[in-house]
Amino acid sequence: MQNGSVIKRRDLLALIGTIAGSSAMYHAMTSLGFASESAYKGPLKLAGDVKGTSVLILGAGLAGMTAALELRKAGYKVQILEFNSRAGGRNWTIRGGDSFVELGGFKQTCEFEQGLYINPGPWRIPYHHRALLDYCRRLNVALEPFIQLNHNAYLHATRAFNGTPQRIRSIKADFQGQVSELLAKVTQQGKLDEAVTKEDQEILLQSLRAWGALDRDYKYSANLVSAEFRGYARDPGGGLTADPLPSEPIALSEILRSRLWRYLQAFARYNFQTTMFQPVGGMDMIGKAFAREVGDLIRHNAKVTQIQQNSSGVTVSYVDAAKPSVVQQATADWCICTIPLSILSQLPVDVSAPMKNAIDALPYAGSVKIGLQFKRRFWEEDEAIYGGISFTDLPIRQIAYPNYGFNRAGRGILLGAYLFEGANSYEFTAMTPAERVASAVEFGSKIHPQYKTEFETGVAVAWHRVPFTLGCSGEWTDAGRAQHYRTLCQIDGRIVLAGEHASDLPAWQEGAILSALDAIVRLHERVVRT
Repeated sequence: MQNGSVIKRRDLLALIGTIAGSSAMYHAMTSLGFASESAYKGPLKLAGDVKGTSVLILGAGLAGMTAALELRKAGYKVQILEFNSRAGGRNWTIRGGDSFVELGGFKQTCEFEQGLYINPGPWRIPYHHRALLDYCRRLNVALEPFIQLNHNAYLHATRAFNGTPQRIRSIKADFQGQVSELLAKVTQQGKLDEAVTKEDQEILLQSLRAWGALDRDYKYSANLVSAEFRGYARDPGGGLTADPLPSEPIALSEILRSRLWRYLQAFARYNFQTTMFQPVGGMDMIGKAFAREVGDLIRHNAKVTQIQQNSSGVTVSYVDAAKPSVVQQATADWCICTIPLSILSQLPVDVSAPMKNAIDALPYAGSVKIGLQFKRRFWEEDEAIYGGISFTDLPIRQIAYPNYGFNRAGRGILLGAYLFEGANSYEFTAMTPAERVASAVEFGSKIHPQYKTEFETGVAVAWHRVPFTLGCSGEWTDAGRAQHYRTLCQIDGRIVLAGEHASDLPAWQEGAILSALDAIVRLHERVVRT
């Protein structure tokens, strides 16, 4: 603490995760009530006579299609109104030939080579998102590993190391090793006598030596022990060139000043721990799998303009994108609304004042993703980077490498930028798509000089300009959640909301699915009871 200030829980968790690793961080999160196993207990069993009750679902994203699948199975009459010409919502994959128009009228047509793609929305699935994984299994969605941590990817700081990117393994090993050396010195000096026994001190020294790759004198230095973690100056070989050479560690003071250590938490946080997954062929394979089950219930290109309710049912007005002058209506006994609150807050909706206040209170995070196609997979051919993410303090923030098509000849796709909130995301949102792509190429060349000669084409999605969401995801504050969240999730007359915004996992597909399951269980209980 400084100047009487109290360290925030988020900062405390980040510090624990950075210094002590993912295991310590997870236990800290659990003790603070932030992390736990998924609440998902398996497929729903909605028992009881639903008496032909009808439900109108607004939005064919994962929340809406989950609700439709389960409710129809339980005997409900279900229909879905969807704004887009496709199902899936933010579960979206862009491939060659796809076109889309953002607010402002900018149209992009993707020119990626066949078989290459980018996921502008969700792009990874943690192992503990049990509901989503179960639906993937039930709907026959094939999965493959998503590589979150690649020790051979880069950490980059503009003003450190003359702007030269550093391998993650080197920063991680050197930071961990030298912190271990400092702790070993404290332990040897007897400063821990009041905290642990002599036997515990000896065990602690052993663990620090193993964890930090320290030598027999408990020092972190250039030798073959530390090289096993940070990499070699000359790798082990064969024949007369077999002998490896150790590499020289980076001084702790340089690492601290570079602030590259802050990126290490990206691999320790609960939602980013291995194992992670992605669907084979693109994230929209999940949305397409749901659509195979409930696609016959979906009315596409239906833009909702008003939601009304009374004691006996719900009436929703909408227009067809092809005939926007003709207002149509859909009616049902109940309504599950999964429309993002950034859109819903602009519509006339018959709900209580507290519910309307909750809908209006939630801002949406800004996010930008840029996909870049290159003539060859130079990150693999030249730099031996297969999957994973490089982090930088440049405005593009992240470069992610594809987790499919490894070691093949020909073109490849990089996620050339992933900006989430902050000034840079708004700056890129204000650019034209062409300007975003050009900026991503310019900044990315600071890390990969091959960009300038290998780049071919790109697409850029700024979520605040995407018409069907006007933002990436709901961005709850602690105060906002405390004041409005429970109200937002209540059944208000004959309307209940669902989606990632109605979960404690905003921006995650798991949150959308869990919110839908919770909503339909409560709705079903009310239907059966009445």
